Amino acid sequence: MEINKQALVDRFMRYVRIDTQSDPNSELHPTTEKQKDLSKILHQELMQMGIADATLNEYGYVYATIPSNSPRNNVPVVCFCAHVDTAPDCSGTNVKPILHSPYNGVDIVLPDDSSQVLQMKDSPYLKSHLGGDIITASGTTLLGSDDKSGVAIIMQAAQQLMSNPSIQHGTIKILFTPDEEVGKGTVKIDMDKLGAHFGYTLDGGEAGSLEDETFSADAATITIHGVIAHPGYAKDKLVNAIKIASDVVSHLPAREWSPETTEGKIGFVHPVAINGIAEKASIQFIVRDFTREGLVTHHERLKAIAAEVVSQYPGASMEYVAQEQYRNMKEILDLHPKVVAFAKEAIERAGLKVKIESIRGGTDGSRLSYMGLPCPNLFTGMQNIHSKLEWIGVNDMVKATETVVHLCQIWEERG
Repeated sequence: MEINKQALVDRFMRYVRIDTQSDPNSELHPTTEKQKDLSKILHQELMQMGIADATLNEYGYVYATIPSNSPRNNVPVVCFCAHVDTAPDCSGTNVKPILHSPYNGVDIVLPDDSSQVLQMKDSPYLKSHLGGDIITASGTTLLGSDDKSGVAIIMQAAQQLMSNPSIQHGTIKILFTPDEEVGKGTVKIDMDKLGAHFGYTLDGGEAGSLEDETFSADAATITIHGVIAHPGYAKDKLVNAIKIASDVVSHLPAREWSPETTEGKIGFVHPVAINGIAEKASIQFIVRDFTREGLVTHHERLKAIAAEVVSQYPGASMEYVAQEQYRNMKEILDLHPKVVAFAKEAIERAGLKVKIESIRGGTDGSRLSYMGLPCPNLFTGMQNIHSKLEWIGVNDMVKATETVVHLCQIWEERG
């Protein structure tokens, strides 16, 4: 399969220059209007490919259909999805992508900030790209390969299918979403309009990686009620809720049960905010585990720690509220084994070794799986995401594009 590498590179570098940072503090949909700047371009380019039903809606979602050219009538409809927004963690304004061709293994000092140095000792995956091409930003922004690499790969695969009618496939749906980085990527999806049976997000890392499992995730809020009194006459009366909240956090384990002390399949509890006044304060947590049973255990432990602390302050009381965020997509994918099996085969057809991985986080695919669209996550090649040292290998993007096209063929052959 011959993928137009230069067209893919040009496409990617064009997309990353567009500022599409989302905003976690906004209640709008999309959270930033500038995300639509890229969505509008994608909509126009899809129509220019000859995809007549491409649409962009008020919420910034792009939907498109590549009609089936298969003689079979029962081929499942498959969707490929990526998100247009970039993370709030690092600036996405005035991104200047730089193509390093070929990459020779020497340290790369990024030109706009010489303190930003990409080194193989810190990013050992660079070794697999010796002699190939990589792309970085210039040192003052992120690159935006998360997830504009996924966007570019899907667009290039769409171009491949539209330009080569000899490649047989069923109906293919394309979906580009806003606000994934702030946890709102699926909030306004119209599943009826999408009309797909199975899906794949293009939002993963190293070449060959296939992610079929995510954390299950909850939020937890502990609200502490103190006893207020005038501070000048507060002796033996005032019970300060802010101090109690601080005490609760200080009683969390220091060497386990936290993001900074866990890896692999081990879950955690993570305080993310403390807010309040002396009379009433709250602590917000995220709670993560790969099993529902693990989440229950974490909640019970956290609630017990907080209750024990609060009991040491006469007159104080607490409330504990848990809220579901998303669930491990593996629970759904295990019910539809072909979705993952076909992805494995497509990766192998692209000449790569499959690496099944679990995500210590979530994706749009997590939520989509529970919305009726079983949806694992495929690699794009993105590395050091959300940072000024973000980079991506061009060959990884090429292989990801090949994988998408192979997937379309496999579903047509055996779906």
